[in-house]
Amino acid sequence: MNTKMMAILFASGNENKFNDLTIHRTTTSMPFAGRYRLVDFALSSFVNSGATRIGIITRNNYSSLMDHIRMGRDWDLNRKNSGIAVFPPFGLNTSKEMYKGKIEALYTILDFIEKAPEDYVILSNGNIAANIDYTKVLERHIEKGADLTILCHKAQCVNSSKRVIVGRDKKDFVNDLYSVEVPSQDLKLVSLGVYVVAKDILLNWIQQAYARGFVDFETDILFKEVKNGKLLAYEITEFAAIIDDVKTYYAESMKVLDFDIREQLFGGKNKIFTKVKDSVPTTYGEKAVVVNSLIADGCTINGTVINSILFRNVKVEDGVVIRDSIVMEDGTIMENSQLSHVITDKRVTVQPGRELKGLQTYPIVVVKNKVV
Repeated sequence: MNTKMMAILFASGNENKFNDLTIHRTTTSMPFAGRYRLVDFALSSFVNSGATRIGIITRNNYSSLMDHIRMGRDWDLNRKNSGIAVFPPFGLNTSKEMYKGKIEALYTILDFIEKAPEDYVILSNGNIAANIDYTKVLERHIEKGADLTILCHKAQCVNSSKRVIVGRDKKDFVNDLYSVEVPSQDLKLVSLGVYVVAKDILLNWIQQAYARGFVDFETDILFKEVKNGKLLAYEITEFAAIIDDVKTYYAESMKVLDFDIREQLFGGKNKIFTKVKDSVPTTYGEKAVVVNSLIADGCTINGTVINSILFRNVKVEDGVVIRDSIVMEDGTIMENSQLSHVITDKRVTVQPGRELKGLQTYPIVVVKNKVV
């Protein structure tokens, strides 16, 4: 058995929990950290770990994702014998219905997986922001003789989205696996929805589960495999974020303003790549004040920006004060406006003298192309 990996990325998630932010995009193509999208973290981690055969399973609103990844050139994935394969959202060739869950989605691409020469598969949700070295994960997986390795991290389940909680023994084998949707301040070992598994094991599980009408990979396969004692927990100790609603998007974005967290994401030997755009440097006017903020290229700043994230080509006019906010690409904040705990999507214009104020736990979201 060789030790090469391929990867399958699930491009859609809880789009209905992002309010207006996912009207025109999937969760995977959500902008993050000033100039990136969530898909950049997955693709970069795959490529940096030698997994250059990648299947992306789409569901809906995936045109922005396709535009961003193009042919995979920015990740060195425009290759002759591997690279990116994007699969449409329909479950079966004989049906025009979208797949009901991961089991059905994987069943529809069994031929792609079977024909791949790699012997291991990375399965990953597309809503994860982390810089992961899968070579270390695979080494641990093989060393322990596991059937499947679950990547997880310690976190609080502070929102009402489903989280899979992992219990493990002293040897890191999983002895409990269950899902919760009730918010809690307790620190738990939470699955990232990212797995490493031998290809032959995965194919066997999917074929058997599909034949029995099962749809949910975690509930219908992994929860039942716990008793066999061959599921391994691999804890990611550096920054890892699950982005699945407005609250987590805002909270995890704000964490990137911390230097140590930025170093964990971007400062190591494994770089995060994104779609290259030829932009001019950011221009700071004489009255510009910028404190603890992340500013992308191409911006023009003549006002005050505090503890905020500005994406490419944002214009901040005289007298503007932006605090604790996220302004996405091509946004214009006109003179004397004030923003606090606000997320503005791409190409939003805030007119002169307007005041938008949300809360840390409930930021205001302004939809793409809106004038307010």
